Amino acid sequence: MSKATTDNSTNSAEDQDLGAAGSQLSTAPQEEAVSFPSLGVIGWVRWFWRQLTSMRVALLLLLLLSLGAIPGSLIPQTGADINKVADFRKSHTTLAPVYDKLGLFHVYSSVWFSAIYILLFVSLIGCIVPRTWQFVGQLRGRPPAAPKRLSRLPAYTTWRTEADPEQVREAALALLKKRRFRAHATGDAVAAEKGYVRELGNLAFHIALIVLLVAFASGQLFKSDGTKLVVEGAGFSNSILLYDDFKSGSLFKSDDLVPFSFDLKDFQGTYEMSGPNKGTPRTFQAKIDYSKGAYGKAQPTTIKVNQPLKIDDAKVYLVSHGYAPVITVRDGKGNVVYKDAVPLLPLDGNVSSQGVIKVMDGYKNAKGVSEQLGVKAFFLPTYGGGTSVLSQFPALLNPVLNLEPYHGDLGVDAGIPQSVYQLDKTHMKAYKDAKGAQLRDNLKPGQTMQLPNGAGSITFEKDVKEWAGFEIVQEPGSGWALGGAFAAIFGLAASLFIQRRRVWVRAVRGADGVTVVEMAGLGRSESAKVPEELGDLAGILYDQAPGAPDPDDDPSESPDPQVVPAEGAEQ
Repeated sequence: MSKATTDNSTNSAEDQDLGAAGSQLSTAPQEEAVSFPSLGVIGWVRWFWRQLTSMRVALLLLLLLSLGAIPGSLIPQTGADINKVADFRKSHTTLAPVYDKLGLFHVYSSVWFSAIYILLFVSLIGCIVPRTWQFVGQLRGRPPAAPKRLSRLPAYTTWRTEADPEQVREAALALLKKRRFRAHATGDAVAAEKGYVRELGNLAFHIALIVLLVAFASGQLFKSDGTKLVVEGAGFSNSILLYDDFKSGSLFKSDDLVPFSFDLKDFQGTYEMSGPNKGTPRTFQAKIDYSKGAYGKAQPTTIKVNQPLKIDDAKVYLVSHGYAPVITVRDGKGNVVYKDAVPLLPLDGNVSSQGVIKVMDGYKNAKGVSEQLGVKAFFLPTYGGGTSVLSQFPALLNPVLNLEPYHGDLGVDAGIPQSVYQLDKTHMKAYKDAKGAQLRDNLKPGQTMQLPNGAGSITFEKDVKEWAGFEIVQEPGSGWALGGAFAAIFGLAASLFIQRRRVWVRAVRGADGVTVVEMAGLGRSESAKVPEELGDLAGILYDQAPGAPDPDDDPSESPDPQVVPAEGAEQ
């Protein structure tokens, strides 16, 4: 009975010794047994904090955040396009109220998405801070001393040598330091450790996630995104009032806009003339003169697709293109009441375009009565002839402008906003031709449409200008998000492919006066790299301290050291 007790005590002491040798190979917090009946209020708070800051909860919250972003991509969002949301409400009268209650029309600002976001943020910080301090403590410390029985470790080898123990330990210390191990002599052994970059990569990965979260939040709160259509010869100044469409974050202020302006000098677009890619753009660029601030010097530059103009925190992208025929409108007395380039919106890849010409002031009919004119325009850069109603090519090879004029009240004085590209015909009358049908005609550059009964004329000038659509974006967190993404990738790679491991070398003089050398290795997880690396180190050290034959062996034979698995471990 007493012998069994002694053996158990010995095994327990050895297990504790091995546990100390393998401790701190990771900064992951250790799980503690919880006795729920004994928990008080403070105990429950600590238990909840430990659960929240555990890695599995952080991964669960990250998964929930990814799943929560799916509705924001599939369902129209009020912050992106309120018109699509309105159309969705009309088309889905049953689903729309449910989506409203769940906040699915504004996912990224909803309570539930914000709760997941904040909990993930707190979880990552609560997990990283103590692990970082622990890792710093490990860097300042030294590898633990060798266990009493190295043969119990996963990788082990031993041999006898006639070299002195001090000489073997000095050689082992020099070898391990040369292999970039953190090594030191402790007692009759040398302790070494390597692979700290693994834990550093793990911490870098999680810190990068925090950086991404902060960058995403700042980008959503302080961002701005606007579009502007500019005709050749015209310009734009970065002011909210001059945008065609503008969206911004909840904490954005108009003073946050980067002060700059630019003039569109020329737009150039060339296309494939033949082959299977006929009509595909070859060059798509806008030449502009821009200036920073109110009194900056004008500088010429060219904006291309995917090559935006960067001005401080703002980026100016070239996103669209179209044509703006120059139209001249005269009244019955021949007076010019309107002359301007009219931007038309493309309908297809060959830039078949439509729009409206609105003459709101200055026009008088043949009787001298003031009226407003509205002309529906349909433009084909390359008219195919016959019954063709669509452009055959995006370039100006055979331009034709179809005009459909109306007169009356445009409704612009009613105080109700309306699109410049649509015509409200509620209070408008169509001009009739000699047969009593709607007046409509196709004009080539330089041709004129005469309005009936001396009401005036509309001329399609020979000058056809082009316009370019620009998107001006300010995302203050984009640089941090990119840096965080790269850091997360490299940190994850380091934590996956670098293994943290320890090596011990013990050299003691045996009873017969011959030095016994023991080498053992321990890794954080089972891997063939630890035995391989230990075998390589043992081979080099063996050359410096050659083996001595055992008393019962042939003196002429001196076997090389072989790395063997631990007792009870798998081969």
